[in-house]
Amino acid sequence: MLMTERRLRTRSGVCALGIFTLALIAPLAPIARAQESAHTKELGQKLMCVCGCNQILGSCNHVGCTYSHDMMKELEDRIARNEPDDLTLQAFVQEYGPTVLSSPPAKGFNRIAWIAPVVVPLIALALLLDVVRRWKRKSAVATASGPGVSAELIARAQRESDKDNGS
Repeated sequence: MLMTERRLRTRSGVCALGIFTLALIAPLAPIARAQESAHTKELGQKLMCVCGCNQILGSCNHVGCTYSHDMMKELEDRIARNEPDDLTLQAFVQEYGPTVLSSPPAKGFNRIAWIAPVVVPLIALALLLDVVRRWKRKSAVATASGPGVSAELIARAQRESDKDNGS
């Protein structure tokens, strides 16, 4: 019983030491995301992190990602200098390339990225409806006409059928 009590005290002491250490260290840790303004977060949604994670800059969650922290700091600095949003975005495009934008600008060849998601499914739906309509028309024509059989052949088949049945 004495050994179990000693282990319990040791464990609780270690837990208390851990909590105490966290309480001392937590205020010293940099809290960069909490200091960002709402405008910085809003503008950060229009940019992509360049670390290769393919996530929006404002929500990059890679542990130790230096790109997102530095980019958000630069964004915050530009906003603090009252730089216009389009000028800020253009500066990021010049520094990191056009892939830094979360959505491509709607001009030139990039218009396809805006138009294709709407137009392609509509074209596919129209083609599918046309194919189904043609199949229905073809099957209706095939069942209505049937092969031409003379009355003589039908009478002969009837006689042979009657012979086989024993009538």
